[in-house]
Amino acid sequence: MRFPLKVRFRKAEARIYGKSKAYLFYRVCGMVDGKRRMISFKTYSEAKAAADKLVRDIAAGSKAAALTSAQANDALIALERLDGFFRASGKRVSLAEGIEAYCSAAVKAGTHSLAEAVDGFMSTVASVKRMDLGQAVEQWIESRQFRTVAKDGKRPQLSAGYAYNVGMWAREFAKTFPGNAVCDLTKELLNAYMENHRDVSPKTRNERRNVIRRFIKWAKRQDLLPRNNRLLEADSMTREVAEPEDIEFYTARELDAILSAAGGKPDFKALIPVVAMIALGGIRLQEAVRLTWEDVWHVDGHIEISVAKSKTRSRRLVTICPTLAAWLEPYRASSGPLWTQCLDHFHRMFEAVLEELKTSARRNGLRHGFVSAHYALYSDEGLTAKEAGNSPQVVHGNYKGLLTRKQAEAWFAVTPQRPANVVPLGAVASE
Repeated sequence: MRFPLKVRFRKAEARIYGKSKAYLFYRVCGMVDGKRRMISFKTYSEAKAAADKLVRDIAAGSKAAALTSAQANDALIALERLDGFFRASGKRVSLAEGIEAYCSAAVKAGTHSLAEAVDGFMSTVASVKRMDLGQAVEQWIESRQFRTVAKDGKRPQLSAGYAYNVGMWAREFAKTFPGNAVCDLTKELLNAYMENHRDVSPKTRNERRNVIRRFIKWAKRQDLLPRNNRLLEADSMTREVAEPEDIEFYTARELDAILSAAGGKPDFKALIPVVAMIALGGIRLQEAVRLTWEDVWHVDGHIEISVAKSKTRSRRLVTICPTLAAWLEPYRASSGPLWTQCLDHFHRMFEAVLEELKTSARRNGLRHGFVSAHYALYSDEGLTAKEAGNSPQVVHGNYKGLLTRKQAEAWFAVTPQRPANVVPLGAVASE
């Protein structure tokens, strides 16, 4: 038998080299996947069997023959590990997929090992808990309640009225998607919710967006949503530019009628000092209902709006003009809270008076009337802003030119009607 011996199968070819004094083994040599492959055997029969298998593998296009013994051993170990992973997790991963995933991750990890990268990621990510949307909203509302409680006589962080409105809007949001968990929320669902409010004003839609935005941020902190969620990138969550609302206010004649109507009904007389302070002192309704009579009489000629009772949380003194003084004089001996009922009760009573007078309601009509009249009377936005607790820019931009000086004088001339049987002290003294 002459060596090297050629072994062929179809177009595949390998050679068997015989023993020599320098090398006492038979060698099988062939080109596999463009690389020269050589394997040694002790006997010719082993070499012949290996050569036959090699040419058949080459002809079939198999690259397994290109593996060295060490590489083949590593491949078997890797396959056993992947099989164990399948039994433990139920996930089937091929050797090629596993190597591709490893290499891609290793490139991203840079100088860090994959174990370090995974440990670092897991330390910042939390598993998302599944909770019904309605249940989560109730927990969020409850988590805010402590902020509505005043401590040590200080003003609470949230007004009860505002907290009530936020809770109402949040529950409305949850009822829109019954049966959904928080983690089921999508951009499409948020867009659908806001579409339901397309007929309201931009200002109202922005208020709804703010409620959703706060709830989503809370849900992320509670691990009810992934921290990297992009819900707020929904098109409908973009804040709109809201046009300034029209400034509407009552006329001097309507103000006189409102105060007179309230004074004509014993159950409605509690409205008088509040209405007078808003219309003739520029105090906000929410500020007025927080006041005590001690705040009214504490500083001579002024009503003190303390930090705890001011909307802007800054103290200011409101001038008691002669007309306002006339309306407040009957309460000189009063003490304690100026308004003892809830804010809703004030709105119901005030609406009843307007209905009796057949006068249409105007949003913030009393305070708007004061600011408009005061600015028209003094032509000084800084002075008006100081009295109303506003900014000169807002006063100048929103209230300039709304009333004439004559109309402003009529506004501040709305005084209490004196009963016919009451004679002024000055008239008695002159007789």
